Amino acid sequence: MGSRRFSHSMSKVLTISAAVATLACGAWAAAPQIIYNFAGGNDGEYVDSDLVIDGAGNLYGTSVQGGDFGSGTVFQVTPNANGSSTHTVLYSFTGGADGGEPYKGVTLDSQGNLYGTAVTGGGGSCEGGCGVAYKLTNSGGVWTQTVIHTFTGGDDGSGPGSGLTVGRHGAIYGVTPTGGANGVGVVFKLRPLPDGTWKLEVLHAFTGGNDGLGGSAGRLLLSKGTLYGVTTAGGANGKGVAYKITPTHGAWQFTTLYAFKGQPDAGFPYSTLAMDSDGRLYGTTYYDGAHNLGSVYQLRLGSDGTWKERVLYSFKGGTDGSSSIGNVVIDKAGAIYGTTSAGGASCDCGVIFKLRRLLDGSWRETVRYRFKGSPDGGFAYNGMVGDSAGNFYGTTVHGGTTDDGVIYKFTP
Repeated sequence: MGSRRFSHSMSKVLTISAAVATLACGAWAAAPQIIYNFAGGNDGEYVDSDLVIDGAGNLYGTSVQGGDFGSGTVFQVTPNANGSSTHTVLYSFTGGADGGEPYKGVTLDSQGNLYGTAVTGGGGSCEGGCGVAYKLTNSGGVWTQTVIHTFTGGDDGSGPGSGLTVGRHGAIYGVTPTGGANGVGVVFKLRPLPDGTWKLEVLHAFTGGNDGLGGSAGRLLLSKGTLYGVTTAGGANGKGVAYKITPTHGAWQFTTLYAFKGQPDAGFPYSTLAMDSDGRLYGTTYYDGAHNLGSVYQLRLGSDGTWKERVLYSFKGGTDGSSSIGNVVIDKAGAIYGTTSAGGASCDCGVIFKLRRLLDGSWRETVRYRFKGSPDGGFAYNGMVGDSAGNFYGTTVHGGTTDDGVIYKFTP
């Protein structure tokens, strides 16, 4: 995987340990533009972060380590007209009551506030703390961090290591990989109260059975009031599940949409689900597929009311890439773009790939870029986010001028 830190931390976040070709035949895209190189100190280190983008083009994310206290940061990067960018640390975690090790980035609400989780710190019964959910509020350029929930390790869960999802009326949704009534994680809702405090409600406590084992690294997808997500493990075949949670008469109903079967089917999904205009769901898996090197899959609702799964592509390794962890993004033409955490160039640093649907209904994959490490980026543990002009932005945990990761801009 290119980093012992990833293996250790992701096993903590997800409660499972991750053990660790064909040349593209389409037109080759230009190399991604590196818009920021992390120095590995106060500006942040180990950027295992999804990015979000606001209406002004500012990018926001987190670093797991670094900052003033070494426990991680929330940052903003503003691309400039001349191709440079301005990086600003909005908050440095202390690792204490405010949390530490913030994985997978932040989420924006309509007022420009940021929300996220931290795996450690806070309080509770966990060694090093059970983690927190937090809010960052901007007031005239001054950002203030507020802990909106300190996880206890009990029924409310522990170790939240994925992004949060903003819903209606200020509600926030997320998952934990551990804790809960059965010790294997929960889906939760945080609701703001009039007095400024927040109330946590557990929507589902995973059992480790057919409903899956804990949360994944990806944030929940919210569509028309229904939450969609995946578990990385568990389920009927032990390979993870895709699920939905629907509000029903004041309660929440959990439904398993699909239990992944493993090779040659998909298995062990880490990423957020993406939805197209027809309601089909897409994601990636780290393992399995035809070559046991990961896959891209589609889920669609059949005429009989059940969800059907289809593997659109199985990664081959080598120059083709392997072991995808991040989400996919869908462009206006319906093409799918994503990243892999490994494979590609000689450094095994991952790739940017594209999947295009052909007239016969099959899908063709092309590798659009192979990361090269330093001074290029290396090891894309996250997917990308698009802007209104059709550009994509992402992060790598290593590579760059000091091998502490980069933020890149990719133009298809």
